[in-house]
Amino acid sequence: MGALRREALERVRRLGSGRATPADVEATKQWGRQSPDHAEALWQASLLWDRLGCAGDNVLRRSGAALGGVQAAAPAPSRRAFVAGAAATAAAAYLVVRPPLDLWPSLGDVMADYHTATGETKDVSIPGDIRLSLNTATSIKLQKPADTIERIELLRGEATVTVGAQPGRELIIVAGAGEARARHAQFNVLHEQDATCVTCLQGEVEVRLGTASSVLRLGQQLRYGADGLGSATPADIGEVTAWREGLLIFHQRPLMDVVAEINRYRPGRVMVVNAELGRRVVNGRFRVDNVDGVMAMFEQIFGAKLTRLPGGIVLLG
Repeated sequence: MGALRREALERVRRLGSGRATPADVEATKQWGRQSPDHAEALWQASLLWDRLGCAGDNVLRRSGAALGGVQAAAPAPSRRAFVAGAAATAAAAYLVVRPPLDLWPSLGDVMADYHTATGETKDVSIPGDIRLSLNTATSIKLQKPADTIERIELLRGEATVTVGAQPGRELIIVAGAGEARARHAQFNVLHEQDATCVTCLQGEVEVRLGTASSVLRLGQQLRYGADGLGSATPADIGEVTAWREGLLIFHQRPLMDVVAEINRYRPGRVMVVNAELGRRVVNGRFRVDNVDGVMAMFEQIFGAKLTRLPGGIVLLG
C-alpha cells in the first residue's frame, strides 16, 4: 500500500474516532484538495470506513487490504473527473455514504460545512440573503457561487430554505440527482437515501431532474428519485413544517411510515418486525423530544411488544 493511501486511512480513522477536532477536519479537507490522487485516496479510505464502521477501524489499523473489495461495491468517480478540476467537490460528494443503522457518524457529516446531530435543529444564514433551518441529522455543503447564482448541496436530511428579495440572485439547492431553483421564495427539501421531496411554502420553486422540470407554487409538493420526477400534488404545509415547532403530525399514515419518520429523530433504529402491525393507521401530534414515549404509546394502543437492544435498537412487533 502506498504512502498516500496509508495517510488517507490514518486521517479517516482519526475523523471517525470521535476525538477529531475542527482543526483535524479542516486539515483533512485541505489534504484532499492537494491533487486528484489525494482526493481519490481520501474517498477510498472514507468509503471503507463508512461501509465497515468499527470493524473498518480494525481493518484500517492492520493494512487497508480490503480496499479493493469495498471499491467494487460502489462506482468510483473517474480519474478524468478529478483532473477536470473538481477533485475536492467530487470527493466530498462520494464521502457521503451512510453507515448501517446510522450507528456512527458518516464521514460526510464530519466534513460538511453545516451539520446537525440526531434530534438537533439549527438556523444558518448564508451570504446572499439566504437562511436555512436545518432539521435533525442534516448536512449541507456550500458550493462555489457562479455569477448571480448561489449553490448549496443538501447532503442528507431536511431543510427549510428562505431566499430573500436581493435583486438578481438565484439559489440552487442540489439534492441527489436533482435540484431546486428559486428567487425570493421559501421551500422545504427533504432528502433521503432513495428519494427527495420538495414543498413550496412561498413564491415559486423550479425542480429539475435531468431534462425534466416542474414549477411548484404555494402549497404544492413533488418527489423525485430513481423513478424520475413526480407530479406536483397538494401538500399539508402544517404537517410538512411541524418539525420547526418541535412536532410530528401524522394523518392516516401507516405505522411503518411513522416509525421511519421517528427514526430520524433518535439514535439507533426502531424496526417493525410485524407486517400487519406496520399497516396499522396512525393519527396524531407528537413531540419530537419524546419519540421514545411515542413508542411506549404504540405498545399500549396496538398491543405491540417492544424489545430493546444495545445501540438504541428497538424491535416493535
